[in-house]
Amino acid sequence: MGREKEKKLSLSGYGNYLKMDNGCFVLRDSKGNKTSYPALEKTLGEITLEEGNVVTTGALVYCGLWAIDVVVTTKFGEPIAMLKNFIDDSYVNTRISQYESLKNGKGIEIAKRLLIGKLNGCNLILEKYGLEPPDFIPLVDKLGENNLSMLRNKLLSLEGRYAQHYFREIYKLFPQDIRPLSRVSYNAHVGLNNVFNLAYTFLKWKCYRAVVRAHLEPYLGYLHTYIMPIRQNLVCDFMELYRYLIDDFLITNCRGLTRKDYYPKKVIIGDVKAKRMFLKDDIASELVNKLNKYFTKKVKIPRMKRGEVQELETLINEEALLLAKYLRGERESWSPRLAIPIDRRVCEYEKNSSQQNTPTVHSDI
Repeated sequence: MGREKEKKLSLSGYGNYLKMDNGCFVLRDSKGNKTSYPALEKTLGEITLEEGNVVTTGALVYCGLWAIDVVVTTKFGEPIAMLKNFIDDSYVNTRISQYESLKNGKGIEIAKRLLIGKLNGCNLILEKYGLEPPDFIPLVDKLGENNLSMLRNKLLSLEGRYAQHYFREIYKLFPQDIRPLSRVSYNAHVGLNNVFNLAYTFLKWKCYRAVVRAHLEPYLGYLHTYIMPIRQNLVCDFMELYRYLIDDFLITNCRGLTRKDYYPKKVIIGDVKAKRMFLKDDIASELVNKLNKYFTKKVKIPRMKRGEVQELETLINEEALLLAKYLRGERESWSPRLAIPIDRRVCEYEKNSSQQNTPTVHSDI
């Protein structure tokens, strides 16, 4: 495994300009200040392009050549598209194994692992905030269905029942005057539901990139039906594993919100005129910036090759790689690894300890 690409560029706001010059990525901000990133060092891992900024085709070419992730976002930071190298579609064996898993029994096991992983993650949040987690996991384990389609229906039924309890509990942690009666994902009217929807959009981008990096088919899912042609079903599957992280982030950062922090947007749904509440632009932008930093927080889970802690973003990427290994028969089983971000002081302790001792090496987790 090569050296970690730890540097990230974000062209946010307006007036930033990115180009290639003498083998370096050169970023000029709106005030004329320049920063150079030598391309040959290969430490640049991601570039975020928010609307209102400029990037040259020369810079994009080198991003494609060196597999630097490029995500295009709206002015609010909502991911819309990404740059993809053609070689990402050349790993046929992984995709064949993924298709075969629908018939050879692995798909059934993966679907169960996905839901159990989600329930375990949500239970971590409920326990963290002193709320009572329901005991649904034994119900999943008991399902002996051998048909993936029928199993999926039963799993989603259990997931729906669990979600009702889960959101009813965590919404109690928010002020009553902004608290929704229930979780609504599509065409939500209550502002807090739309805050959750916004944050989940960022999680979707992180999961999409992880799935693509692992050379998996984004549209062929297990928990979500694989016959939906317009939904990235495997990405949706992976999101279920990490929604609890977003929930924890929002509980920490949004419990101080009030009605004054939202604005109404008039919409027409069918033949009905309605108002949907959204965060004000400045508050939404601040929340997005915090969310981007949140994915760099550490979790105490060993990396695939070396180290006892890793960033949340790295964990998501590794989990997709481990799923691909399981599909190809390189691993006997797959069980998602879950954790809540650890305190920064713990990270400093781990860093100091690693400098004094020989690093732990993991052949494959």
